[in-house]
Amino acid sequence: MAPASSSWFCITLFIVSSLFFTPHAHALKAPFRSRDILPLLPRQLSWPILNSLHGAVDLLPTFVGAATSFNDTLEWKGACFYKNRAWMEFHNKSGSEFGGGTLHIEVTNAHSWTCMDLYVFATPYRVTWDYYFFSREHTLEFKEWEGKAEYEYVKHKGVSIFLMHGGMLGTLQALWDVFPLFTNTGWGENSNIGFLEKHMGASFEQRPQPWVTNITVDDIHSGDFLAISKIRGRWGGFETLEKWVSGAYAGHTAVCLKDSEGKLWVAESGHENEEGEDIIAVLPWDEWWDFELTKDDSNPHIALLPLHPDIRAKFNETAAWDYALSMSGKLYGYHNMIFSWIDTIDGNYPPPLDAHLVASVMTVWNQIQPAYAANMWNEALNKRLGTNGLALPDILVETEKRGSSFDELLTIPEQDDWLYSDGKSTSCIAFILEMYKEAGLFDPIASSIQVTEFTIKDAYTLKFFENNSSRLPKWCNDGDNVKLPYCQIKGKYRMELPGYNTMDPYPHMNERCPSLPPKYSRTKNC
Repeated sequence: MAPASSSWFCITLFIVSSLFFTPHAHALKAPFRSRDILPLLPRQLSWPILNSLHGAVDLLPTFVGAATSFNDTLEWKGACFYKNRAWMEFHNKSGSEFGGGTLHIEVTNAHSWTCMDLYVFATPYRVTWDYYFFSREHTLEFKEWEGKAEYEYVKHKGVSIFLMHGGMLGTLQALWDVFPLFTNTGWGENSNIGFLEKHMGASFEQRPQPWVTNITVDDIHSGDFLAISKIRGRWGGFETLEKWVSGAYAGHTAVCLKDSEGKLWVAESGHENEEGEDIIAVLPWDEWWDFELTKDDSNPHIALLPLHPDIRAKFNETAAWDYALSMSGKLYGYHNMIFSWIDTIDGNYPPPLDAHLVASVMTVWNQIQPAYAANMWNEALNKRLGTNGLALPDILVETEKRGSSFDELLTIPEQDDWLYSDGKSTSCIAFILEMYKEAGLFDPIASSIQVTEFTIKDAYTLKFFENNSSRLPKWCNDGDNVKLPYCQIKGKYRMELPGYNTMDPYPHMNERCPSLPPKYSRTKNC
């Protein structure tokens, strides 16, 4: 064991010294860089450094451009190779009607002898990948185009090229960072907390116990809002990414309703039924609250946001119940789930996300699970085009034919009255705000409000909620030395809701709003 330990010590010493070496006086290429061989070291030595160099977002490729003809050569700087260019050569080696093509990629000026660049290549009809280790010209063959549509698309728009900035090892490290976000462990919970602290600037201050409030249901009224933040497991990981792209500090929502006999219920879009489907459900409070206390293993943090008395006076309880019951049992609103946060061409994508990457992810899913893709976005994209039944590749081609672009298509506001193949579609927050709309809370401008364009953050910033702490229930934030303007009723960490209860509704609200981290600033009246 001693010789091995001595060897690792020497290697470690060399790497640590190289981390602080600045080669200003040397023109020669470094034989390797420390980050290239860090993964080869013992985990306890390498991972703290790797974690400072790479993160979960290194999984997201950056769009560098689209390669078309030799006369329109694409050039860019890579993560490993600093000088790169690409062009398309069309041919008909297959003897087919539209032939195929060769993508030429020339990579030079590597920063070290051991680095490599990893790329993803996409058209509306296919996605593939390759990596480059040697400085030379490489080729990627497309033996045969899928038909005229792909041929025309590539001829005019090219093959999209995406760079994985972390490289091969960085991407593997990033995968390791993402994996725990979805694990139902303490490691997973800490990973979600760390991601939100790093990428959103969130703080997780621990509350004094008890972490569960002894609630008096008589103090809860119809229309009171429930903001929920899950920080571990499958839903914890999903909500973390949702929070990051939207700027919301909660990932799920529900709403309270009281019936004519005074019994309290919870209406929720996203309740999992016995078949494992996420549906809209109206549940007795006791059943819902017991599940959150004893069966929800995502460590949910929950805040009750009571309506302001003046707003509560406007709340039409009968209309709210009618709406909730009409939607009960319907599937969660997958159709419009992703569109609430995409309002602008380039002001809603945390780097390195962009519309090109969204299109490529959709293309991948379209190949792997076409039924899933159709449910998630194809119908919604057809709505925006005024078409019916077009698959994703045809949608992209049709968009280009009309002189538009995919990034513009994504920004077209969702309409609340759109009917999908399985009826109206509402995410957790759209379901609540549509209920508010039916109950009269957006009057007299309800006809100019599309609630499917609202994120969870957009909802809790509405000036609908109690602004006088003396009117909050006595048990609200009981035992906490920090008195929040709402009632946190469960959770170890204090819930933040930046911008809470600050914005009056206005026509076409949230249809054209930028939202980039870490401040998620919005323009006036967007």
